Amino acid sequence: MTESTIEANGITLCHEEFGDPADPPLLLVMGLAAPMTWWDDDFCEQLAGRGFRVIRFDNRDVGRSQRMSGRTDLARAYLLRSAPYSIADMADDAAGLLGALDVERAHVVGASMGGMIAQALAIRHPARVRSLTSIMSTTGSRLLGHPSPRAAASMLAPQPRSRAEYVELLVKTFRLIGSPGYPFDEKRMRERAERTFDRGVNPAGAARQLAAILSTRDRTAALRRLNVPSLVVHGARDPLVHVSGGRATARALRADLDVVPGMGHDLPEDVWPRVLAGIERVAGRRP
Repeated sequence: MTESTIEANGITLCHEEFGDPADPPLLLVMGLAAPMTWWDDDFCEQLAGRGFRVIRFDNRDVGRSQRMSGRTDLARAYLLRSAPYSIADMADDAAGLLGALDVERAHVVGASMGGMIAQALAIRHPARVRSLTSIMSTTGSRLLGHPSPRAAASMLAPQPRSRAEYVELLVKTFRLIGSPGYPFDEKRMRERAERTFDRGVNPAGAARQLAAILSTRDRTAALRRLNVPSLVVHGARDPLVHVSGGRATARALRADLDVVPGMGHDLPEDVWPRVLAGIERVAGRRP
């Protein structure tokens, strides 16, 4: 496993691979302000062990991928659907990455904002997607998937100014939005926060990504037109994206729906076997 950069869709993306290059490719897409390393190394290794060439990458404006430009007005993004770039643009990044890696088609797994990007990838580039797994995400409809007031406020917290402040903020945030039905692993979360900070954080980029989410349009009708093997995974106790978002996604895609009791807006290690088995199961189907 060695990180490398590649030109895709006119920008530079940082990516990394696990497993046998001859195995079927599987693209992992992460969420808001989250680098590819939030797909835990062990999770990626276990996916690779199930027979996939696993590709993870930093979205634009996060980690070691290209930092973009443009001022962000979140109210304007929501009310006028105006943002420096869109979820569709980020889906085109993912398609460009696959093309740059000479991957014709891949199984695609996205979490949170990454689920939105994965859905948009399947809509905009259906020939690229062999199967789709959308985790703790939603359709873009403003009628469902709403965060709790406390979870929404956590997304607008003042940006930390130091490594120590960043670590404390991430621990606090995931105590709030994480999975109440599973033990909170503070040590693991602190290590994740430290690694994230050391790879590079980009508050302005996080704001642009949030604007992309707020400005997105409802994908429900387009999802209904897809014919791709699909799985939707959602936590029954997700405070950031209410489970109604996952249920609506599954209805639109005619997908299998796995609502995980006690799971919030994260992937506790105890849930991995269930999620990995689901990804493997849906990847084995044909449209």
